[in-house]
Amino acid sequence: MKLIDSHSHLFLEEFAEDLPQVMERARNAGVTHVFMPNIDSTTIEPMLRVCRDYEGYCYPMIGLHPTSVNADYEKELGVVAEALCAPNNYVAIGEIGMDLYWDKTFLKEQQVVLDKQIGWAQEYGLPVVIHCREAFDYIYNVLRPYQGTSLGGIFHSFTGTREEADVLVAEFPNFMVGINGVVTFKKSALPEVLKHIPLERIVLETDSPYLTPVPNRGKRNESAYVKDTLMKVAEVYGCSPEEVAQTTSANALKVFGMLE
Repeated sequence: MKLIDSHSHLFLEEFAEDLPQVMERARNAGVTHVFMPNIDSTTIEPMLRVCRDYEGYCYPMIGLHPTSVNADYEKELGVVAEALCAPNNYVAIGEIGMDLYWDKTFLKEQQVVLDKQIGWAQEYGLPVVIHCREAFDYIYNVLRPYQGTSLGGIFHSFTGTREEADVLVAEFPNFMVGINGVVTFKKSALPEVLKHIPLERIVLETDSPYLTPVPNRGKRNESAYVKDTLMKVAEVYGCSPEEVAQTTSANALKVFGMLE
């Protein structure tokens, strides 16, 4: 089986000691591509270094994460703008979005930053990878003016309601839904919601080093564990793991403009 980890932060310090082994385990698990979303100006160089070291296997994105949006956001956006203008291999604008789970202090700034980066995605013809936590309605309002355009991407780490899933499927046809280890958690409502999202709209991800799936929950997450999420998703859909792997991998390559 060939698998794709559509969202992984393998460039963070958590992997500094054993990244070659992490990559080897991912390859052994069947992972053929790892897509890496940026966080802020401090993570660009580490991310690009990993992507250079594992060229043709790891692919970088550029963007400002909503939890890094503060009073200094214009300076951070300037760094993203410079990166986009320079020769680069970025495959998406990400990860971007809104996060109101911990703090709503910079709610308006998060909206401004999201809208600006979506505009850049349109300008450069790139997909977006959206982080949404306790903020679906706000993100919907930012995205609504782009309905009917070429804008597409991934709603990363989807944990929304059946109603929110219905909106994504019906109103944003160019977007995939990113599913990770949360679907394996004992009290997760995601398996029931997932039944209402066509498999053709799903991509798999890990969000490493976070959200480790069962049976490794409690450990650091890594790309090889995308296989545990695959097995649960196959169970939910009543499909073979091979079919889910093939479909979700094709979906991911389609989003990033790499489907042959």
